[in-house]
Amino acid sequence: MGRIIAVANQKGGVGKTTTSINLASCLAELKKKVLLVDIDPQGNGTSGVGVDKNNVENTAYTMIVGECSIEQAIISTKIENLDVIASNVSLAGAEIDLLESENREYILKSELKKVKDNYEFIIIDCPPSLNILTVNAMSAADTILVPIQCEYYALEGLTQLMYTIELVKKRLNPFLEIEGVVFTMYDARTNLSLQVVENVKGNLKQNIYKTIIPRNIRLAEAPSHGLPINLYDSKSTGAESYRLLAQEVAERQ
Repeated sequence: MGRIIAVANQKGGVGKTTTSINLASCLAELKKKVLLVDIDPQGNGTSGVGVDKNNVENTAYTMIVGECSIEQAIISTKIENLDVIASNVSLAGAEIDLLESENREYILKSELKKVKDNYEFIIIDCPPSLNILTVNAMSAADTILVPIQCEYYALEGLTQLMYTIELVKKRLNPFLEIEGVVFTMYDARTNLSLQVVENVKGNLKQNIYKTIIPRNIRLAEAPSHGLPINLYDSKSTGAESYRLLAQEVAERQ
């Protein structure tokens, strides 16, 4: 039975999509069968694993509005053990399309249930906002992984996210847990990064991953080549860090 992990933080630019792509790819490298579900209308998770988001017939959007089955929406990537459900700008209209839908918070959950047994991990890349798509992801997920950027306003918005998670837990998904917090864009040369890590550890009563993702130029370059970091530059510190994170996540099963 696959474990469904939603990667969520309503604050943009925290390394959410980078984490979704590279965690999925590094889990696949560990010989785990992985499905990456891109429900961010920007579609960066899709292009980050080498799929042309503007040239896909069946996407997360067509699946959510019932125009195709989940099986039809799944695309094999060039990365061994990794499949993807693609997204593009058309998903931005889902909010309006779902207004009249019955059980609209559970659409993704009921679709993923059909393929859950085919995968060991299903990673959902959420949009950087707390909208109906994110609520769908939280309703479907077993756990939520929260990337936090090592910067001054790191804790801002986190309170809101925790509140939303509690609300979803109370009303929609009583089994939802926080997978953990992972620090991203860590710069060892600054005291600020260190202070942020200590601050969050002091304020959060959540599981915090030992692995910290550094600022790394190769990590920033990889998506433009349509490759996860472990394939783009296997020996970079970014690749090593995401491998360690994948190991931590896999061991928690």
